[in-house]
Amino acid sequence: MRADVHRFSLKDPGDVSGLQEAIEKGVIDPEKIVAVIGKTHGNGLVNDYTRGYLTLCLSQLIGARTGIPAESVREQVPFVFSGGVEGILSPHYIVFTVNSDSAPNRKENSLAIGVAFTPELSPSDIGRQRQIDLTAAAVTKAMASASIESPDDVHFVQVKGPAFALDDIVAAQRSGLTCRTDNPGKLMGFGRGASALGIGTALGQIPANTDLEQVVLHDFSLYSSVASASAGVEVRTNEVIVVGLSRAWSGPLTIAHRAMRDALDLVSVAELARELGFSPEPQIVAEQASRIRAVFVKCEAQRDGTIRGRRHTMLNDGDIDQQRHIRAAVGAIVAAVYNDTALFVSGGAEHQGPDGGGMLAIIAEN
Repeated sequence: MRADVHRFSLKDPGDVSGLQEAIEKGVIDPEKIVAVIGKTHGNGLVNDYTRGYLTLCLSQLIGARTGIPAESVREQVPFVFSGGVEGILSPHYIVFTVNSDSAPNRKENSLAIGVAFTPELSPSDIGRQRQIDLTAAAVTKAMASASIESPDDVHFVQVKGPAFALDDIVAAQRSGLTCRTDNPGKLMGFGRGASALGIGTALGQIPANTDLEQVVLHDFSLYSSVASASAGVEVRTNEVIVVGLSRAWSGPLTIAHRAMRDALDLVSVAELARELGFSPEPQIVAEQASRIRAVFVKCEAQRDGTIRGRRHTMLNDGDIDQQRHIRAAVGAIVAAVYNDTALFVSGGAEHQGPDGGGMLAIIAEN
């Protein structure tokens, strides 16, 4: 098997011209598309419908070119979109393809990808043990489908889970179900946290026999260093994408990751670049940056209101959500080093890297 990664700019939330042109030129076979991840123009919060709009447009394009109904495309291909391109970040989407006819490398690892879906989740499942367990099972299934044998070879796990508007939560409560909160934004946080703990459970990063439902949004010392979890009203399952390395795959692409300890962790940003053969002193030059196929970042404002002992005001701002502040700040830092603004920078990093930090992963050409 051989994985490839294609990145396209996004002039508006319905712009699928990049993929359309690649299909028409024969660069991408639409039947080989297994996952899409991207950043849209919206706010990334509960009322961000740009994510669903891009999902609709891409699934319709792929469906028209493969003869598969768009609804069926969405059941087979995870479309994971995160809203919010504040500051210098650029809207874009990343298309993953898999060619099953390629011979494996056998002697060295190459980029590998697997996908899986959980059963449908209700508002009462969010942040609860069922979401954690189903996510862990889906991660294990995706690893197996990608022939990734060891958790150590997993470098990035993207999950997109459901978010629910207030009317959905109220309807669930009226039917006799209980929810972790009736605040839609906070419920998104519970969902991201539970998804991350499910990833950590599957990969052995979370201690066994832990009451994880009680841990969600409480004990932030427990986290996965490869987890990237988002939530949106456009999905009702947890869509899981596992990316790692395997000798059963071929191709020139690789992936590596780091856990950022805080929003100013330039050391980890630079170390990860060096691991992949880049020279970030102080910035990767354009010729080297062209080897980058995708960058994924999770970040969050530190919960004690400080950064390295000095105060920040992100958690006190009543006008701009803290996720929008931190995406702009961390996005600028990482983009400056990597000389690239088309970065998947996502806020809401509950249990995804150290508290106040987050996860960083790069897919690059060898």
